[in-house]
Amino acid sequence: MKILVIGKEGRLMQYAPEWAQAENYDICYVPMGASDEEILAAGRDADFMLADAMARISEDVINGMPQLKLIHSEGVGFNFFDIESAKRKKVYVCNCKAANADAVAEHALLLMLALLRDMVNGDSLFRHGEQINTKEAYMLSGSLRELGECSVGLLGFGDIAQSTARLLKAFGARVLYHNRTRKPELEESLGVEYVSRKELLAESDIISVHLNSNRETYHTVDEDFLSKMKKGAYVVNTARGELVDSAALISAIRSGHIAGAGLDTVEGEPVGTDNVLLQAPADVADKMIFSCHIGGITGGAFRRGHQMFWKNLKTVEQGGVPRNIVNPW
Repeated sequence: MKILVIGKEGRLMQYAPEWAQAENYDICYVPMGASDEEILAAGRDADFMLADAMARISEDVINGMPQLKLIHSEGVGFNFFDIESAKRKKVYVCNCKAANADAVAEHALLLMLALLRDMVNGDSLFRHGEQINTKEAYMLSGSLRELGECSVGLLGFGDIAQSTARLLKAFGARVLYHNRTRKPELEESLGVEYVSRKELLAESDIISVHLNSNRETYHTVDEDFLSKMKKGAYVVNTARGELVDSAALISAIRSGHIAGAGLDTVEGEPVGTDNVLLQAPADVADKMIFSCHIGGITGGAFRRGHQMFWKNLKTVEQGGVPRNIVNPW
């Protein structure tokens, strides 16, 4: 049996559980960004595919791999996999549902806290010998805030948002959520309130975005969305960059309506220095915190995810139905 891996070589063996017996499989690798021709040249005869969550898997690739039985995302995302073509070919597409939920939730809180305590600017001022002056300025302005004082709005309420709510509950924050489907069975245990989208925007001091990326959600956080947010609120995005209109965000921060943003992911990845967010004027740049789309890539999350992959591979190899199918037929 052969496994084709799309992504950085090394992770498969590093995170493979002991029982996987990976050495018994023929394993080939292609890098992210490989063309369809390069993918097929390496793995045309592969039975299983493990792909970076941001990899592109086209209809031509799927149709060109006659033995393919399983395409597995290395993470939760599968935005660029042609799942309908896989469905027509009766190829399972699975993801690592919830494997990184706690990791991303922790990162969302990290960004919230960093924004509320102005951590990036504080670090810079400290390194320039401005510790006391900065401390005095914060005390005089009263601008530093506690998470427990805030109302946090969760837009979307899947596994990651639910983990975020659990953590926020411990901080004493008021937690609101809006989701396409209300989940009353979780509200009491997680300490959350279901509200309309209008109420979420108007009442939240922080909006944390937890939506899937698709045609319907593209640029959800746009000019209209931002204009309806509470004045002085923050945006946190640990989901997908395409959910936020970067130009609209810059405009909302520059106008003073939005206090800032914490972004683990932005539109246009991989990000170069020409990205519109990195070209923002200084009065906006100081109010944004970036991280390198690392919310879900802790060692623990990868171990859990790769264990899911190997369990599903073994199940399909034995003629069974895997878990976490995203293209059911």
